[in-house]
Amino acid sequence: MADERLAKLLSHIGIASRRRCEQIISSGRVTVNDVVVLDPGHRVSPGKDCISVDGRLLGQTLKQAAKPLYIALYKPPRYLSDLLSRSERPVARSLIPINTYLFPVGRLDYHSEGLMLFTNDGDLANRVMHPRYGMEKEYLVKFKGVLSDVALRTMVEGLTIEGTRYKVARVRFVRHSLANSWYCVVLTEGRNRMIRKIGEKIGQPVLKLKRIRIGPIKLGDLMPGQYRFLSAREVKSLMDAAPG
Repeated sequence: MADERLAKLLSHIGIASRRRCEQIISSGRVTVNDVVVLDPGHRVSPGKDCISVDGRLLGQTLKQAAKPLYIALYKPPRYLSDLLSRSERPVARSLIPINTYLFPVGRLDYHSEGLMLFTNDGDLANRVMHPRYGMEKEYLVKFKGVLSDVALRTMVEGLTIEGTRYKVARVRFVRHSLANSWYCVVLTEGRNRMIRKIGEKIGQPVLKLKRIRIGPIKLGDLMPGQYRFLSAREVKSLMDAAPG
């Protein structure tokens, strides 16, 4: 691989957003070949340099595997989607015991569960996450109480929360659960904690959230903590849904 800016590389492999990676580097948390680097623009060679964040080596070389890997994981609740944790909280990547570099394609918040994709194919990952493709993400959501027709309409038409406009693509009733209710919610946007923020805004908080689909890829019969490799047909369907 060609030399890259350090911040760009860390962001590309899923450590954090580009801006957050620049902050991590500037705060002295990153070393290259055992030397602290403070310049986010410092150029590194993923095939040669040893890079660490918070003292944790990111792999002896950071070379991408010769064979691209595409993995579906059922992230249990109370796991972080980030590759690194500065606390005692476990990370979802630790559930995939494969000794090669993988990064998440999108994230789920700490308390949410369900489908996550991991890969070493940065090009496909960027295409899946890029807003212009509007890749659908489908969630099974338990709300407090039962959503009224007005609430359902508001979710689809959109509402403003702290200056940001939020709306879902589709929402449909699934079932009752005592005093609460389950709905299937489809998004084409990837804003942080979006469904939870909407629930809080309409006064019916989210009690449980499980992602069951990303584009054409379904959670299927995976159980919490389990993973599987995507089939060649599934990989092609992802590429067709987000063409380069």
